[in-house]
Amino acid sequence: MGQVFDGFITVGAVIALGALLAHVRLVDEKAQSVLLTLSFFVASPALMLLTIGEADVHQVLSPNLVASAAGVLIPGAIYLALARWRWHRDAGEATIGALSCTYVNAGNLGIPIAAYVLGDAALVAPTLLMQLLVMQPLAMTVLDRHTRGPGQGVGRMILAALSNPLTVGSLLGLVLALTGVTLPTAIRAPVDLVGHFAVPAMLIAYGIALRLGPGLGAGGSRAELVTTTMLKLFLQPLTAYAVARFGLGVEGLPLLAIVVTSALPTAQNIFVHASRYGRSTTLARDTILLTTAGSVPVILAATALLG
Repeated sequence: MGQVFDGFITVGAVIALGALLAHVRLVDEKAQSVLLTLSFFVASPALMLLTIGEADVHQVLSPNLVASAAGVLIPGAIYLALARWRWHRDAGEATIGALSCTYVNAGNLGIPIAAYVLGDAALVAPTLLMQLLVMQPLAMTVLDRHTRGPGQGVGRMILAALSNPLTVGSLLGLVLALTGVTLPTAIRAPVDLVGHFAVPAMLIAYGIALRLGPGLGAGGSRAELVTTTMLKLFLQPLTAYAVARFGLGVEGLPLLAIVVTSALPTAQNIFVHASRYGRSTTLARDTILLTTAGSVPVILAATALLG
């Protein structure tokens, strides 16, 4: 079981580095802004291009996808209902909140945990591709539209979605995956180098935000933070389990893969999106923190019960 901690320890160490750099005043909010900007506009699109471009997109059409999608839809719908009628969040804030309780860290945590715990990193591919090709572009469209205002037409909405750097990187990666085209080394090498900057940039910027930002829960309703955390930690993996086990008849390692993937914590790039669009930044930051800590016992329990 000790291998489960490897991914969490790595992520925690880099976040702690960002907090330490902020504490000793080597970096400040301006440095955080630069890191987030580079991650959003440059490094993350490069990472998306290579991640999707080298993935087996045929694995998306599997029971894993159906169960994982259910694990996203149920908690997401519950949060959106509460955000609309209880907390009165606007579309941008509600989008970040919904992502906070459904968008798992399938990349820098999911891949190593799938490899160490499940023995096959490819088991995380359906969730990873669903997020990159469906959830993220839809969320970016809503956030772009909310930022630009409701007056734009359908054509401008589509243009805005297609001009989003993360969507562009994902779509280019999908083209490579579907066509089987391999980038020449002269192109792939620099793209790969830039893409590897994305995750450490996100984590260091996140650590800076933890040190210099407002205290835990200070950015809004504590009840909202508890809700996003509980939906992510418990309802998402339980929903995925119920659909996979009782609806699709999945058992054994495939069932464990579905539950472990759904139990992963909220991805750090949700904080990047929240900061980029200025919506629910503290909620995203705090949900990431709490779910990253809380997902460890959840994943250990799932592995013990289903492994």
